Amino acid sequence: MQDDQDAPRLTRAERRAARLARQKQIEQRYRKDRQRNVLAQPGCHDFVFVLDHLKAGFNVPKIFRSAQAFGAAAIHLVNIGVFDTAPAKGAFRKVPARFHDRFEEAHQALTAEGYTLIALTADGAESLPGAELPRRSAFVVGNEEFGLSFDPADYPEMRTLRIPLYGRMESLNASVAAAIVMYEYVRQHGGGEAGS
Repeated sequence: MQDDQDAPRLTRAERRAARLARQKQIEQRYRKDRQRNVLAQPGCHDFVFVLDHLKAGFNVPKIFRSAQAFGAAAIHLVNIGVFDTAPAKGAFRKVPARFHDRFEEAHQALTAEGYTLIALTADGAESLPGAELPRRSAFVVGNEEFGLSFDPADYPEMRTLRIPLYGRMESLNASVAAAIVMYEYVRQHGGGEAGS
């Protein structure tokens, strides 16, 4: 067995070529899965998530995976580029995806469908425990670094929700926060048989 010190070192050009090949694979998989997504059917629950300018490569596929597990109706992606669908374990093909350039487009579409928009923020007006979540809830998650791309005050009908934290961290990872909210939504509304 060869130890790591004896392994051949890649040149800068070889590392760059490997990165480009990996990116090409990711883009091909994304295009193929996005085409398959047109056949996706809404889950058994009436909640959706709006991913507002999230970093494409990190939380997006994980949120799709949780959304499929919890029976989400759809995920709206606002200004999110190509992402690796592999960590979603097939969920990107199963959860309907809607694509928007700006948050206003998602807001208009969801308001027209009767959804209550609820932004997840560290300083939300309501705390998740004790908050009554409407059956047609659209949860908005902002960028991991910069937060929401809009000022919630510009949407006075939008609720803001926080997940209480008891440690010293200021916030949760976006995909973890999304999964916690999905669980609470399903706990409140039930419906749909687990495992179906």
